[in-house]
Formats: sequence, structure tokens, C-alpha cells
Amino acid sequence: MKASRIQRAKSIVDRLGIALVYPIDNKPEPPSLWSALHPRSEMRWSWDADADPRVVDLWHLREQLARSSDVAYAKWFRARATFFSLPVFHALVGRINEEGDPRAGLPHEALEILERLRELSPQSTKELRAEAGLRGRAHESLFTHAMKALWARLLIVGTGEVEDGAFPSLAVAATEMMFEDIWNARHRVPAESRAALDQALARSPAFAKELARSLKMVRDATAARPARREEEDLLGS
Repeated sequence: MKASRIQRAKSIVDRLGIALVYPIDNKPEPPSLWSALHPRSEMRWSWDADADPRVVDLWHLREQLARSSDVAYAKWFRARATFFSLPVFHALVGRINEEGDPRAGLPHEALEILERLRELSPQSTKELRAEAGLRGRAHESLFTHAMKALWARLLIVGTGEVEDGAFPSLAVAATEMMFEDIWNARHRVPAESRAALDQALARSPAFAKELARSLKMVRDATAARPARREEEDLLGS
């Protein structure tokens, strides 16, 4: 029996470990689902009447794959749609938590969003904006910055889309709620998962650099926290 499109996409993510949805400037590095599904085709990002139907189909496939929970989905690499195999995602969450507290140094808005997702997941980005008081253009940069910080530390994941307006909104969940088993075992990552992550990073230097940035962010924020607390204590005394 011929594998379904979603099964084929999952097998690609499982093989690569980490994969973007669309390539960047049609380059093979970092790996993407498009490049794996259409290796000899240049992708043209267009949604007009002459748009390549495969571009649109992959956008819908992205939503279905994220909803399946058979892989993890986050806007992780340069805030772009990124898929992870579950073993690699487990190892990534473990690596980030080994560096320190992934919540350290988060903007107030990010902490507010995360707390709301810990209470109820998933929620649409439209709902999160409203609950966090970040609706409208005046708060666009604050919301974007907060979400980017949460994506970078893999504290949140995408779980499909929600029809809540003229255009669907991304459904977002706290990682600890959506992938509870992985989160609870973040300090007990199997050797096989660590090896799968190492292979994925060796395959893509771009992904390795992105992880290094995320780890440094957590490490520096965790190290700075005691100094900040001491400064707050002095100011309060």
C-alpha cells in the first residue's frame, strides 16, 4: 500500500531529525521537507493564480503533521516553521534544560503567555494576544518578541490551526502539556535520542549554530539571575 502524504512527511522528519518546511533561498542546507519531497524543483513562494500547487499543498500538510503529534513543531530556526522527530526533540529539550532554567530572563510577556498555556493548552495566537492584553499593532512587537523567546527555548510547540477569524490562527501549547512524557523525562534523555540529535546537527551546521545560540541564551540568563536578585535585594534594603 502506498504511504500517505503525511506518513511520507513523518518518515522524512524521522530520518532527518530536524527539518524546515520550506527551504531558504532554495538551498539544500538546512534540510527542508520541500527539498526532500521535490529534490529537483525550485520553490517559488507565490499565492497568486500562477502559484505552484505543491507550495500550497505543503502548507496544508504542515498543519496536518503538526496536529498529528507524531512529530514536534515549533518556529525554532530563525522563527521559521521547523519539525523535529520526537527522539531529537527530547534530546533538544534535555540539552536546553542542562544549560540552566529555560524560563530565566524571559520577558514578562513571555512568562504571562507561558503561564496561560500551562493552565490551558492549546490556544490560538489570537486568544493568547487577547488574554495577555497584547492585541493591536501597538503591541505587535512585544507579542512577537515574547513568542520568539518561547520558541527559541522550545517551551512551546505548534499543534495545528484554529479557525477563529478571516484567517486561521496557529494553535500553540506549552511543551510540558503537549509532550508531557518528554518534558517529565527531560533530565533522563536516552543515549539513542542524544545520538540522533548529534547526527542531525552534524548533517546541518545551520541547525547546530541555532542550537548554540539558544543554549547561550539560557546559560547567560541563568548565570545572571543570582546577580539580579542580589541587586534587587540591595535596592529593597
